[in-house]
Amino acid sequence: MKTAAEDVRVSVFGVRHLSPGGARHLLEYLDRVRPTAVLIEGPSDATDRIGDLIHPLTVPPVAVLAFTDEMPVRTALWPFAVYSPELQAMRWAAKNGAHCELIDLPSDATIALEDLRRRNEEERARRKSLVPEGMGSESSLAQGALPQEMVPTTGTSTAGPENSLSERSVYERIAELAGEHDYESYWERHYEHNANSDAYRESILTFSAEIRSLGEERERAEQPEEFAYNQVREAYMRRQIMKTIESGHDPAKIVVVCGAYHAAALEYPSSGTMSDEELAAIPSRRTKLTLMPYSYYRLSSLSGYGAGNTAPHYYQMMWEAMENGRPEELPILYHSSVARLLRVSGTHRSTAEVIEAVRLAEGLASLHGGSAPTLMELRDAAQTLLGRGELSVVAEALARVDVGTEIGSLAEGVSQTPLQDDLNRELKRLKLTQYKTAVATDLSLDLRENRRVSSEEAAFLDLHRSFLFRRLELLEIPFVQSRPAAGDRAVWAEDWIIQWTPEAEIRVIESTLLGETIEIACAHRLREKLEGCTSIAEASELIGVSVRCGMTAQMEDGRRVLQSLAADSRDVAQIAAAAAELSRIIAYGDIRRADTAPLVPLLEQLFYRACLYLSDSANCSDEAAYDMVAAMGDLNRIAQEHDEIVDVPLWLAGLNALSERDDRNPKLSGFACALLLERGEMDADQCAAEVSRRLSPGIPSDLGAGWFEGLSMRNRYALLSRMSLWEQLNDYILSLDDEQFKRALVFLRRAFSSFSPHEKTMIAETLGELWGVHAEQAAEILTGDLKEEEDKMLDELNEFDFGDF
Repeated sequence: MKTAAEDVRVSVFGVRHLSPGGARHLLEYLDRVRPTAVLIEGPSDATDRIGDLIHPLTVPPVAVLAFTDEMPVRTALWPFAVYSPELQAMRWAAKNGAHCELIDLPSDATIALEDLRRRNEEERARRKSLVPEGMGSESSLAQGALPQEMVPTTGTSTAGPENSLSERSVYERIAELAGEHDYESYWERHYEHNANSDAYRESILTFSAEIRSLGEERERAEQPEEFAYNQVREAYMRRQIMKTIESGHDPAKIVVVCGAYHAAALEYPSSGTMSDEELAAIPSRRTKLTLMPYSYYRLSSLSGYGAGNTAPHYYQMMWEAMENGRPEELPILYHSSVARLLRVSGTHRSTAEVIEAVRLAEGLASLHGGSAPTLMELRDAAQTLLGRGELSVVAEALARVDVGTEIGSLAEGVSQTPLQDDLNRELKRLKLTQYKTAVATDLSLDLRENRRVSSEEAAFLDLHRSFLFRRLELLEIPFVQSRPAAGDRAVWAEDWIIQWTPEAEIRVIESTLLGETIEIACAHRLREKLEGCTSIAEASELIGVSVRCGMTAQMEDGRRVLQSLAADSRDVAQIAAAAAELSRIIAYGDIRRADTAPLVPLLEQLFYRACLYLSDSANCSDEAAYDMVAAMGDLNRIAQEHDEIVDVPLWLAGLNALSERDDRNPKLSGFACALLLERGEMDADQCAAEVSRRLSPGIPSDLGAGWFEGLSMRNRYALLSRMSLWEQLNDYILSLDDEQFKRALVFLRRAFSSFSPHEKTMIAETLGELWGVHAEQAAEILTGDLKEEEDKMLDELNEFDFGDF
């Protein structure tokens, strides 16, 4: 590889990645230097995407996204706002015919190095957990942070404890020395509002050199991997700069645009250039690149993006004021925007208050030497004058003005992943494009046919929207979120919350590995889930997912899997859950235009098996009985709703057999009795005989009270009207000794806890009549609050030893 003289120097322009002031000064500098080559910090393999980034119809914020084309998917992002100096440099180069290139590590190396760093951190954490207390462990580059041959040798020794820097960051110390509240205010006052282009560039270079001298020793000692990573990046960028020089560009006519931290390291590119051997040693993972719309919220540091800024929309306002040649109007624009949002929300603020807010912000700025007001001073003035001292009054308006809700967009035809293109087509087809916003929006769907329109596409618009939303849910793309339906909500109605986020776009891109369209990706995901399915309840749920997604072929695959699993299952709780899901699909499948006929024989088969194994499954613990109660309720509902399909006589025979069994869980026998009463299959005399048998003196408390608990779970008003039942329960309770009473009390408390206040009052009045006392007086006593000692006695039941029952 050719080398250049040591004194080869290029023009380096250091910037903050999202800086309107940096972008303005950079454009002025480019106009003055007129470079033939503009080299920009960014993934070198994304150079061919520059044309799409600067397309006239591309609206920032947008981002370059790299993702691996194999599992596990790893991603890396490079976002751009309209005021990003890098984006403005690309536009200048295209307009002026200059060569433009991205010169940072390619995405395959960036992701591989990040993977390596993550694995090393996990390994160190594992080793640390194994090291006995008091023993140290090595923390050096040689442990595997990066291959040793990739690390440029600088001869600088690792800093020891005696020369370690303060625990506070360099940036915090800079802000303190400058008398600023934080580093953001320092940067804005001294760089964003700096009107001198020459002073701006020189101060950035000086700043870069000083920051590196102050921070490198600490970074090498405390964050060796981060230090090594930056060294590798800078060596690679110097290599790319030298390649541009060797291709014939005059170094004096090359402008390098990079982050301020790297500026001092790139000015003399021939010093520490990466060799061919070092380049070959960089690990890599095969990646693909795409462009994606981005959002101002994601750009803000509030969302965790470290290289962003706290107020991306505010900085756009600053950029627009600079472009219009009136940067001094920013305070007026800021406070008038806040006042306008307050008025929209119903809080009126006068023009005079806006003027006073601007004056206050300028007055606060004058205390720092007469610069333009910073964001913090603008916010303080807005809270004082427009919020009248209360932050809560202006908080939402400030958030909207500072952060904003803007989402970028790409020009039609800009190359994206097939899945992105397919989703965009679907959104356009289903008239959902306007919902692609960072503001959460409610959308209600009516799945029925709209007979007032002429085309079939329009008639079932909401149904097809539902199909798309359900598919996005299946792919775990967080663009839509279903809202739980209220009990009185019709089955044909659905409520959704729609909100676009960059994370949703990233999930779309990651799902490209599953298929090139949303439908194909969903089919692949369903196939994976069905292949890993181990229970009939899970298989039935996947059938339901297939129907809700409008994917008939996958519904048939799910039916076969469920039929195979059901052939060997004797778990009535799972069988009933699967049958209940099929019952809902069959009952309402026509709303989604699904042919549910193939599911009817399967429902019949599942119901038949549940009836056969009902008695055996009822021989269970008290805890498992709750699942069985739910299962019996589902089976009873199926018998009522699909009496023309399922074997109802077999179900009733199973309930009769269980209600008569004394060797099964008493709660389930009582519940079976309640279902028979509800269906009219047990008359009053049969019920009285069963109550007499179950609540006779001498019957163990857990059996008698447990049976009553099951009986009370259904058809309560019929029970409340039976005086004989309460007489028998009263006699049974009176026959118990103290220990048996405590055991019975647990079941009775559980039984009565689910009764409504009105039902409890009716019981109290019945017992009052039974005991020969005033009904209202009995109700007042029995439904009133417990005394302290009574509460204590009931609490002690939690520690009562119930043996094996």
